[in-house]
Amino acid sequence: MSDLPSLPVTFRPGRTRVVLLTASAAIFVVITTVALLLEKLSPGETLSFVFVAALLSGVLVLLSRPKVVADEAGVTVVNIVGGRRLAWAEILRVNLRPGDPWVFLDLSDGTSLPALGIQPGIAKQRAIADARTLRALTEARSAGDPGQDQG
Repeated sequence: MSDLPSLPVTFRPGRTRVVLLTASAAIFVVITTVALLLEKLSPGETLSFVFVAALLSGVLVLLSRPKVVADEAGVTVVNIVGGRRLAWAEILRVNLRPGDPWVFLDLSDGTSLPALGIQPGIAKQRAIADARTLRALTEARSAGDPGQDQG
């Protein structure tokens, strides 16, 4: 398993993140500039423009947040508004099927957890490679784990 990356390793949709953060900054600057240049707006209206710009930018920043971090102890999945820490033994399978919007982790409790940090949107080949790497890490880390024989 010498082809596995050294831990910790972070998987995140880099291109998508750059696009979202750039759009967030651009939207905020443009809307705020327009609000300041419109002379007929009252201070309250100008403030409402800036508030809407900040709200839109904040949504785009939240959308850029997803990542999957693998370390010696397990995997941390950070999605749009929440995160979850998993031990290696909790992850039974890493799935990225054709047409899936992101990776799904099949867990030992019978549930499936979406991992938005690996998504084939803009960079499909990168997402496939990242999913394979996470799958290999999961198989290598949980193979010798004594907690694996839970049922």
